[in-house]
Amino acid sequence: MAKVVISAALKEQIEKKFKAESIEIFSLLDALRSNPKKGQVIGAVGNVIIKELKYKKFRFYFIADRYQIIFRSVEELKDLLIKVVRMSEKKDQQKTIDEIKVILRNLGEQGF
Repeated sequence: MAKVVISAALKEQIEKKFKAESIEIFSLLDALRSNPKKGQVIGAVGNVIIKELKYKKFRFYFIADRYQIIFRSVEELKDLLIKVVRMSEKKDQQKTIDEIKVILRNLGEQGF
């Protein structure tokens, strides 16, 4: 099973925005533990892949090691670290993706 880490700021944002629905969202993100290949690939910067999960009109973006997630089977991904880093609505999707790419280019994964 992969390890899923949700940034503290994002956790707070989800709880504030969704209130009771936040439990459902956290379980959706936690499902990445058993199925790390879940989600749509948005882009890649270096050896980091950016993927998204959809929930109604919202998108949740996470990053992971590009080569591990592409070439390994689900059973082999027990040491994979997945960081859930941002959330956006459909209308802000491209702006959020561009922000993630800028942070990855300038600071790397440690920027989150």
